[in-house]
Amino acid sequence: MNTSTLSRRDLMKWGVAATLGAPLPHAFAQSVLPKGPITLVVPFSAGGATDVVSRLVAQKLSERIAHSVVVENVAGGGGAIGAAKVAKAAADGSMLLMGTVATHAINPLSTPPSSYDAQRDFTPISLVATVPNVLLVSSSVKAQNVQELIAQIKAQPGKFNYGSSGVGTPPHLSGELFKSMAGVDIGHVPYKGGGPAMTDLVGGHIPILFDVLTGAASHIRAGSARALAVTTSKRSPSFPDVPTLAEAGLAGYETYTWNAVFGPAKLPRPLVELLSRELQAVVAMQDVQAKLKDLSAVPVGSTPEVLDALVKSELGKWGAVIKSIGGLKRE
Repeated sequence: MNTSTLSRRDLMKWGVAATLGAPLPHAFAQSVLPKGPITLVVPFSAGGATDVVSRLVAQKLSERIAHSVVVENVAGGGGAIGAAKVAKAAADGSMLLMGTVATHAINPLSTPPSSYDAQRDFTPISLVATVPNVLLVSSSVKAQNVQELIAQIKAQPGKFNYGSSGVGTPPHLSGELFKSMAGVDIGHVPYKGGGPAMTDLVGGHIPILFDVLTGAASHIRAGSARALAVTTSKRSPSFPDVPTLAEAGLAGYETYTWNAVFGPAKLPRPLVELLSRELQAVVAMQDVQAKLKDLSAVPVGSTPEVLDALVKSELGKWGAVIKSIGGLKRE
């Protein structure tokens, strides 16, 4: 049996196994999956939030489908380089993307236009998790809350910079929205991922960092980075004592990111359904849920249709945000 002849009835037959949490039979899975290993492209550097989530998901998915799933970091362009690589890949499941709001909303809305179309060039598979962003400061910054930080920046205009995981990433736009709403003069230092940015914050090379909370959580708990506020409309259950930026005085402020698996366009439907079902089963696993929550991510697991609808809505929302700050040019 091959991918082209596999029927929906076949998938439904084995859907019970996935629903009950049991891995699919080896022979069945191998008849649908590509012959070689599956490469899950992470469009950011190793050590960042998306990388952490991706490696967890890749390991569990590999175990469930009895097929090698390896992570490849392809950083640069705020996620655009890695996303473009997957968009151009063969539609056989051998290469997938751990996409984010950066790859599927912000980059396509940037100037110059992205080298791919967020909807036309990808096949949605499953939304894995949603994640808050967070405003962090290094130990050298005296401010203990957002209002003190704003006052310190205004007292020394041009002195402060903030880092992010790259131009066009959600942390970058979180920083730009902060600048606009707080009325502060603060420069942007883009990195090729959250890992290098966090290293420089901890090392005192940058005073402020907007990061995804999954990547920052361990540093906050260790005390090597100080969290002043999260960017979502509600506080994170992982850090209930950290206020939101809206609570801290920037009423109406809200940004967040998400992690979702995509394939290239025209991925065979039987393969999409198998991967989506297995990814939903992975996210539903107790140890995965616990790990995601420990990383301050909100586990989701969704159908391809839900992810497709999310991409459409995010393009609309982030288009408005980018317009409100005068546009966005990728470097």
